[in-house]
Amino acid sequence: MSGIMLYMLVGLFALVLLNVPIAIALGVVAVVAIWASQGSDMLVNTALVMYDGATNFPLLAIPLFILAGGVMNSSSISRRLIGLATALLGFIRGGLAMVTVGASMFFAEISGSAVAGVAALGSLLIPAMKSRGYSKEFAAAVTSSASSLAIILPPSIPMILYAVMAQVSVVKMFISGLLPGLLGGFGLAVASYIYALKYKFPVEQKFHWSNLVQATKEAAWALMLPVIILGGIFGGFVTATEGAALAVVAALFISIVIYRELDLKALYKALVDGAMQTAVVMLLVAASALVGTFLTESQVPQALAHSISSFTTNPYLVLLLLNILFLILGMFLHSAAAIILTVPVVLPLIQEVGIDPVHFGLVLTLNLAIGQQTPPVASVLIASCSIAKSDIWETTKANVGFLVVLLTVLMICTYVPWLALAPTQWFYGDPSIGSIPGG
Repeated sequence: MSGIMLYMLVGLFALVLLNVPIAIALGVVAVVAIWASQGSDMLVNTALVMYDGATNFPLLAIPLFILAGGVMNSSSISRRLIGLATALLGFIRGGLAMVTVGASMFFAEISGSAVAGVAALGSLLIPAMKSRGYSKEFAAAVTSSASSLAIILPPSIPMILYAVMAQVSVVKMFISGLLPGLLGGFGLAVASYIYALKYKFPVEQKFHWSNLVQATKEAAWALMLPVIILGGIFGGFVTATEGAALAVVAALFISIVIYRELDLKALYKALVDGAMQTAVVMLLVAASALVGTFLTESQVPQALAHSISSFTTNPYLVLLLLNILFLILGMFLHSAAAIILTVPVVLPLIQEVGIDPVHFGLVLTLNLAIGQQTPPVASVLIASCSIAKSDIWETTKANVGFLVVLLTVLMICTYVPWLALAPTQWFYGDPSIGSIPGG
């Protein structure tokens, strides 16, 4: 079985290096593996397995949140959120960088997508930072790192994918990301202030209550979006999928009826972009279902779990090995692909050593948030660099301080899970959530 896994990995990476889309590469590898080990008769179930894997009800939240983000990108919601963040933080030296962090956190609570955050906010904030004397590398770095908080802040799309594949509660995953997301945002803001003192970045404006009140009024309806979405989900009024549908309806209502800024042409573009992004993700999910079914039937994950557990059953050491693995994979794979590839293989190991699956999901998504900042793939960083017109390697150097913040949050969530998962434990009244055996 280990030989099958090795051949599949070699074949997958060979196809990816040949620039074959990863979803197609996954499907090809799975079909060849099934044909070679089980015979051509087993291929008749291929389409059914892929269809079943892509039609899981909670996955419907993904295209809905993508569409909600597209609608918000097409209206003035992003600009209003930036205005509020500026009124709150613009009086601090380097405040524009902090505005970027704050606005990214606001946007993350609505869209669940890091790339959407870069597209919506970067096009406004990066040129503004450059005009105020910030280097283009720093502007791209802080925008990219702040946008990646969308991976752990609810309603995170990668967390939805993980919850479906690991068969855990989507709401539990969302709650688990709250405190780490806030901690990461605070750390990025502190790092921005330290950079501001070092490079003498300017103060944007003096603090005035009148400015804050005016900005709050202008952004009031935009601020209602995370309240409606997260309040409905955490309050138990709607499921995560229903909350995603609610997000679309609320975004359309606010953009068309309240702000009156979304015309049919912009809505059509949002629909087309959302459909294309959804197609990429769902093709990955369908192909991964085929790979996962084959691996499960072949007992490959169980064999891998047994091999590692025979080496060590110490959960701290297992988490260390997994962190190293995920940080490396994050350099080469997009978050959706990494989740789809690793969860079916690693989950039996997690269960065998007694690591809570919610804790593991948080650690996994944090690693992928860091992976979006580390070349060569670095999808979010590349998107930010393209807006700033900066070199990716020079931007990576400017991003080191922000990466240290994200790595620190990762270590806290990995080895002090009771602190990171306190809201989840309180919400469900279960102190065992996130506990490490023997810890």
